[in-house]
Amino acid sequence: MIRMAKRILMGIGNELKGDDAVGHLIARGFRAEGWLSIACGTVPEGFTSVIRRERPELVVIVDAADFGGFPGEFRILPKEKLGSDSSGTHGMPLMHLVEYLEELSGRVVFIGIQPRSMQLGDRMSPAVAAAMKSVTELLLSGELERFSGESP
Repeated sequence: MIRMAKRILMGIGNELKGDDAVGHLIARGFRAEGWLSIACGTVPEGFTSVIRRERPELVVIVDAADFGGFPGEFRILPKEKLGSDSSGTHGMPLMHLVEYLEELSGRVVFIGIQPRSMQLGDRMSPAVAAAMKSVTELLLSGELERFSGESP
């Protein structure tokens, strides 16, 4: 019998750019029953076929996102806050990616983690490394549904 993932984690980021790596690294290390974890690097749109095949009830996308918070702060961001241009580090605008994934799954949640620095060659900041652990614990706890949208 083929087991379909009920939930999919898509982690986005560039490991060469300090805090930008956070989503990718979370997904690379995440393992939990009922979850499929995909470390997408900088091309999350390259993994939409997995979502199309699995038809999960929930897709969680984690990425560094500048929403004006403190480094390491994380929030659930609505797709409207993700922008529709491709001037960021991703090929496809994240708002369009979320809209597309909504057609293929039950629900899409975008968790943005406020970076300190995303310069080429930077190391991950301590605040973002701590957020990486907190977001992982949030996903493992099953408390995502009760998460209000701002860092606990």
